[in-house]
Amino acid sequence: MLATRRPRTFAARLDSRPDSTPLARHLLRAYLSALPTGDRYSDIAELLLGELFANAVQHSDAPVDRLIEVRFALANSRLRLEVHDAGSGRPTLRTASPEDEHGRGLFLVNELAERWGCCPRAGGIGKFAWALIAPSPAPSLTLITA
Repeated sequence: MLATRRPRTFAARLDSRPDSTPLARHLLRAYLSALPTGDRYSDIAELLLGELFANAVQHSDAPVDRLIEVRFALANSRLRLEVHDAGSGRPTLRTASPEDEHGRGLFLVNELAERWGCCPRAGGIGKFAWALIAPSPAPSLTLITA
């Protein structure tokens, strides 16, 4: 019998700097490329990971030398993204005015994720924000007959 394997949870620790956000997205693309249906998650997953990572960088009150950990896992056809940081604050959804230059990241997470939340980290230092992403519908094929 041929056994199939699905990728395990991926985790990486990155510097808590804005220029680490593209690297986090690159790691996610690499993880998804190993999945047979990874392309069905990629657009939304990259956007949401970028928002969660940017929030961890911008709003964390942790010392600047603390790393941010990203984790990706596929379970029951849902992609789970986690962003761990050592900060004490919790992300809060707010309404941005049209003039605001920032403040829409969690709105996007709230609208595009199937579910999302924030939990304390094991050991009591910091938190992690998570999002569950459902796959986009499979493209349908249209046959054209002459």
